[in-house]
Amino acid sequence: MMGHMASEETRTMTPPTVRSSAAHDARKTGGPSTRAWTTRLLVLGIVLSALNLRPAITSLGALLEEVRDGLGMSGSVAGLLTSVPPLCFAVFGVMAPRLARRFGAGAVVCAGMAAIATGLAIRPYAGGTAGFLAASALALMGIAVSNVLMPAIVKQWFPDRVGSMTGVYSMGLALGTSLAAAVTVPVSDALGGSWQSGLALWSGLAVAAILPWLPFVRRRPVASGPGQRADGDGATRDPEAPRLRIARSRTAWALAVFFGLQATAAYITMGWMAQIFRDAGVSAGTAGLLLALTMAMGVPLAFVIPRLATRLPHQGPIVLALGICGLIGYAGLYLAPAGGAWAWALLLGVANCAFPLALTMVGMRARTGPGVAQLSAFAQSTGYLISIPGPLLVGVLYQHSGGWGLPITLMSALMIPQMVVGWLAGRDRTVEDEADR
Repeated sequence: MMGHMASEETRTMTPPTVRSSAAHDARKTGGPSTRAWTTRLLVLGIVLSALNLRPAITSLGALLEEVRDGLGMSGSVAGLLTSVPPLCFAVFGVMAPRLARRFGAGAVVCAGMAAIATGLAIRPYAGGTAGFLAASALALMGIAVSNVLMPAIVKQWFPDRVGSMTGVYSMGLALGTSLAAAVTVPVSDALGGSWQSGLALWSGLAVAAILPWLPFVRRRPVASGPGQRADGDGATRDPEAPRLRIARSRTAWALAVFFGLQATAAYITMGWMAQIFRDAGVSAGTAGLLLALTMAMGVPLAFVIPRLATRLPHQGPIVLALGICGLIGYAGLYLAPAGGAWAWALLLGVANCAFPLALTMVGMRARTGPGVAQLSAFAQSTGYLISIPGPLLVGVLYQHSGGWGLPITLMSALMIPQMVVGWLAGRDRTVEDEADR
């Protein structure tokens, strides 16, 4: 299937206005067959990278109680731990476009995968909460730059298939997320109940993701025609594209707030949902499977939703449908967390598919690859800053109230503005129309 998809992408990824440049670059890199294999390698790199963008978080969520006990964390400190991912994504994600312009997107993603592998390998054995947080930050730095660059890579290489390729990327991300949630606890048990081993094993997946990007590390931009240049891997881009004043775009702000609120819900879910079920009397293994179900819902829906979104002039109705599923799921967690656990996990999994929808809208709300990179950095960095207090506040409310009533009420309340700004972000317009250059 991958070979067929890559073949199709090879025929469609280059717009007519730049085909002469692509043909020129194909001769320089060894002909169309070389470019076809390069495209296949790129698809493989995107899929493997996507698989690595959440296990650092959901594997920790599945073992949060064991990590808390092992490191002597309070509930508030554990809430801080669940807030580290969005903080790192905000701080490091904004650097991604600049790094990509200097070193190339492929080299930056390759370095990101290496950072993930290193951080995940050392964090269980770093000794103490501070070392654990530092090693986690290293892995999350790699995730942050890859998060930002993936929509731009898709737009640059597959401009005619933004929806389908975003779907492939989102499916890989959802699969990695659910896989980590499902198998971390059983593998830890099989390894003698060691939470350290259960967390460290995910570094191996990140090592595998480094390999497809290695050929892209050494490729340097080469001239391909007046006013254009093509990367050595065949993707054409305009180095003179002016930087947009993204902060002047209302659509960019709506998308950033939508991204932030859906990220808040997602990281609360990944960090705390298993604990909610465990406190309701569900076993640790079953709680991990429930979290895995929530994450697994993104595997099929992450492919369907982006394709549907690109066919609609307004993505607001999808935003509302996902929000309603979230509200019903939160109501279920409040009223009968154990009795309807599987239904609530399924509904919250549907609600979490606001993430691939947000990624798709990033690709649709700008016209060019550089524009998408700028919008992606702005929306994700601003959005993740917005999401930082959420998981931390849930931990504080949980510790001081002694239950989940107040935290679940907070989650439900945040879903309302998420639906409002998502509707605004889904309108058919681009940031270039709104941002002064």
